[in-house]
Amino acid sequence: MKKLILSFASLCLIASVYSCRETVDKAQDATEDATEQVESAAEDAGDAMKDAADAAGEAIEEGADAVKDATDDAANKAGEVMEDAADKSKEDN
Repeated sequence: MKKLILSFASLCLIASVYSCRETVDKAQDATEDATEQVESAAEDAGDAMKDAADAAGEAIEEGADAVKDATDDAANKAGEVMEDAADKSKEDN
């Protein structure tokens, strides 16, 4: 009877140690998965920030080009108006 109880206790001890080892392995796997997901999310966030910066840079360049074109058009128009005024002034004299 003592051998039976001792064998049962040994079996329980082995089962508990094995169970703990599985728990540790599962925890390590979960930690690795979480780490990979965090790294992936960080890469995605970095890519999104880069894309946003590129888009902002392009928008600024397009805005600057539009302002330059408008300024050139206004200067040309002002020059034409001044020439017309000068011509009209000469005609009136």
